Amino acid sequence: MKYGLIAGGGRFPLMALESARADGHQMVVAAIREEALPEVEQAADECHWISLGDLSKLIRIFRDAGVSQAVMAGRVQHTKIFSAIRPDWRLLKVLTALRRKNTDSLIGAVAQVLADEGIELLDSTFFLQPYLAKPGANGKRKPSKDDLADIEYGREVATAVAGFDIGQSVAICERACVAVEAMEGTDAVILRAAELVNGRRLTIVKRAKPKQDMRFDVPVIGPTTIRKMSRSNARTLAVEAHRTLLIDRDELLEEADREGVAVWGFE
Repeated sequence: MKYGLIAGGGRFPLMALESARADGHQMVVAAIREEALPEVEQAADECHWISLGDLSKLIRIFRDAGVSQAVMAGRVQHTKIFSAIRPDWRLLKVLTALRRKNTDSLIGAVAQVLADEGIELLDSTFFLQPYLAKPGANGKRKPSKDDLADIEYGREVATAVAGFDIGQSVAICERACVAVEAMEGTDAVILRAAELVNGRRLTIVKRAKPKQDMRFDVPVIGPTTIRKMSRSNARTLAVEAHRTLLIDRDELLEEADREGVAVWGFE
């Protein structure tokens, strides 16, 4: 079967392509010029480069290719959505009609326009179910009693923050919230938190929004996150099981085991 892929930054789109093609699917890629890796073009059956504001071009690409189902995979930096975007007439119409100018509202409205044009946006993890975090220990190390207490507190804070569509991650130190993610991303939150705690142990908690739309902006962690944690004395990473994607899962868990970082899935 033929599917479309809207490719953002990072390894996520490449993983989706590899998995889909391994299952025998043809993939037509609309790669976001400001974000996608060049390797995406080599892995696709058909690849077209578009800019962030090219909604009409995106629709035309998929309709011309006979695509009726697509996935959105990869990072689109929140700051770029609101600062670097040059909308075409169709996207400008969407932006003008938005009651709220947050990322979820914008991408949700784009998904509705795609649906109106006969293009269904599937869950981002449609091709990547084996790469979702599992409950409990995903690597060798398990959280300590103190770590679990930080996780429990961090879940409460992260749930509240995610409920307002502010961010998905929080940094916790001894049952105190040190840093909250906004538009800067998880890795930046880890480094910022490390500067504030002067070497004390950190726990990072990341979760989906209470009403997470799995078609876009799903929680993602990768090996880079583990490396940032190791540099920052962050010894535990707690993520929501079944809803958090582990990019380059084997490499990520090997890195975590080597650095003594616990990767814990909660439900």
